[in-house]
Amino acid sequence: MGQQAIFHAPRGCSDFLGWRRRGDAVEVVYDNGNARHMIWRVEAEEGFEEQLSDALQAAVVQPRILPALYVELKKRAIAVEMIRG
Repeated sequence: MGQQAIFHAPRGCSDFLGWRRRGDAVEVVYDNGNARHMIWRVEAEEGFEEQLSDALQAAVVQPRILPALYVELKKRAIAVEMIRG
């Protein structure tokens, strides 16, 4: 997989979830297109990118994206640390 993955909410709203690689770190980014921009640093072993993409894709289609994100990350045992909230 590449250096990032991007997912947009399908309901016509501007919610966005994605992950990106910054040097050796991987970050998850959430933006609602208005006033909320959040970033988490991912703490996971190598080869987790596909699981992370699956978690983001599952969360972004839910009505409450952020709670769904935490549930999906926990299901896959992907730990994150908030660096900007």
